[in-house]
Amino acid sequence: MSRGPRALLLLGTLALLAPGPAAEDEYDELGLSFPSEEENQTEVAKHLGSAAFSRTNKDRWRLPGQYIVVLKEETHKSHTERTIRRLQARAVKHGYLTKILHIFQDLFQGFLVKMSSDVLDMALRLPHVDYIEEDSYVFAQSIPWNLGRIVPAQYKSGEYNPPNKGDLVEVYLLDTSIQSNHREIEGRVFVTDFENVPEEDGTRFHRQASKCDSHGTHMAGVVSGRDAGVAKGASVRSLRVLNCQGKGTVSGTLIGLEFIKKTLTAQPYTPLVVLLPFAGGYSRVLNAACRLMVQTGVVMIAAAGNYKEDACLYSPASEPEVITVGATDFQDQPASMGALGTNFGRCVDVFAPGDDIIGASSDCSTCFTSQSGTSQAAAHVAGIAAMILNTDSALTLSELRQRLIHFSTKNVINEAWFPENQRLVTPNRVAGLPSRLLAGEQLYCRSVWSAQSGSTRSATGVVRCSGNEEMLSCSSFSTNGKRRGERIEVHGGRKQCVAHNAFGGHGVYAIARCCIWPKADCQVHTRSPTVDGTLTTGVGCSKENHVLTGCSSHSLAGEFSDNVRPVLRMETGHHQCVGRTDVTFHASCCHAPHIECQVKEHAPVGFQEKVAVSCDEGWTLTGCNAYSWGPGTLGAYAVDDTCVVMSALAGKGAAAIATCCRSRHLENDKHSSNYK
Repeated sequence: MSRGPRALLLLGTLALLAPGPAAEDEYDELGLSFPSEEENQTEVAKHLGSAAFSRTNKDRWRLPGQYIVVLKEETHKSHTERTIRRLQARAVKHGYLTKILHIFQDLFQGFLVKMSSDVLDMALRLPHVDYIEEDSYVFAQSIPWNLGRIVPAQYKSGEYNPPNKGDLVEVYLLDTSIQSNHREIEGRVFVTDFENVPEEDGTRFHRQASKCDSHGTHMAGVVSGRDAGVAKGASVRSLRVLNCQGKGTVSGTLIGLEFIKKTLTAQPYTPLVVLLPFAGGYSRVLNAACRLMVQTGVVMIAAAGNYKEDACLYSPASEPEVITVGATDFQDQPASMGALGTNFGRCVDVFAPGDDIIGASSDCSTCFTSQSGTSQAAAHVAGIAAMILNTDSALTLSELRQRLIHFSTKNVINEAWFPENQRLVTPNRVAGLPSRLLAGEQLYCRSVWSAQSGSTRSATGVVRCSGNEEMLSCSSFSTNGKRRGERIEVHGGRKQCVAHNAFGGHGVYAIARCCIWPKADCQVHTRSPTVDGTLTTGVGCSKENHVLTGCSSHSLAGEFSDNVRPVLRMETGHHQCVGRTDVTFHASCCHAPHIECQVKEHAPVGFQEKVAVSCDEGWTLTGCNAYSWGPGTLGAYAVDDTCVVMSALAGKGAAAIATCCRSRHLENDKHSSNYK
């Protein structure tokens, strides 16, 4: 496989706006060339459409001549057929033929078309076209020790005793074909009649049944096999989207997802997990389709990829609404596969066993084999998800992800395996199971990192929470300390954490603390800097029954220093963010019934490059602040329930301050709860 740059090429295409029906013949005669540089760009812009063209930057993964045309969101279904007829008519008029391979109506409005690349410009000029993506390939990423890893250590007894069998959950598996009569999965797998796969490479390829069924059979066995399965009662429905070489297409995956959506419309079923054990180059349309599926209540789980690179460069792994899984070996270290290995980075949610995994073999109905890869890791998490959903079927994807993170084993991965610039943003956790699964309310939080911003003074890093998560705080981090703080702002009706780079900065990260508490209603209160820079009362939570969950600050002018701290006055119930210097303060205040909060601080004697403070057992970290004694603080970030502050060697050091909250209900029965 090609290992060139993984970025998606987004070629902004200059396309003329479509005229009305009366001008259609005249429109057909318009030239296909782009405007020259000499043309008045201001005037040209008034007549240009917004259709864009994209394709994977992996040349060997491209499928030239096959295109996914996505129409604008508000497009009526009748306009899809009209757009197709216009494209075909205009192509014929210029001597080209087109073949419509599929019309999308249930997943999104659009179609899959086989046509010459020479027709592409005509298609981009059509009315109602939002963007066009060239089709591309996706690839399979492909008890032993692995089952032992996902059971709590204190409950290990030499046997795999999961809290339940996941028997109320259906898992849709998009993979190769499956040997459904294997004793490991017989009666647990339903093979649908869906099939959409490309031809195998090479004229001498022999389609042996055992080869064609290999990956899918093993995956189904890992999810729900009788002997080696994670969720032994979960039912699996298989769709064939990968050929006998483990190769599929983006378009085939889209059509498969549409098949699932159509099936659920006719026969609704919850809870439902869709497992995508493959990876392709970054695909805008595939990521968008996964988001649409999540909006219907489906849980999407994907392999991170086996390329030892940033998972954000691959799809569907890069989609934030998908639970993305990396792979570890029997020593809980990142799985290596020859010269390559598991993908990593901020797009990975959790790691799971994915090396030398025993499962059903397609060689015979009683055979077993071992396979490795992030596909196997994703299958483990699909099984764990099935058992969690079996206990609480109403969980959203965001709530399920928070529980997966909460139950995982923390800080066991040797981060030195990852590239240095990925160690901070890659999660250090391996998926696990609690001894018991109890339905009920608890405060769950996770940290979500933005991509690193550009290096200009005005550059910003921006990150949002997913689904029904609430952003309880926001912090920032810069590798050289040149930053101007952070803030929470509302954009498009959603909160986002915005971090500001400074002059001379190498780029900044925004880190959002995204939490789940069903009854939380949070607002951000802001106070501008004082004129004289003296100590102020800051900004706080004035309403009764509001708790302070985090503080942030930023300065758009002058030198920035971390000098804002949370102050919780329990006797008065008046919680504030206070500080000194010319910065703007932001307080995140939540009306959250049955939640109580406290502040923990660690201020070392003398300079320390890294300072950390952790919440007490049973408390959840909602906010993380640095309080510096001068410039040179790199920033603050949360790792699970620990607040970490880093300072440059030339700096004066800083204290780490954690805002910790918990549910009052859990305190009453913490001894009988399985929650950590």
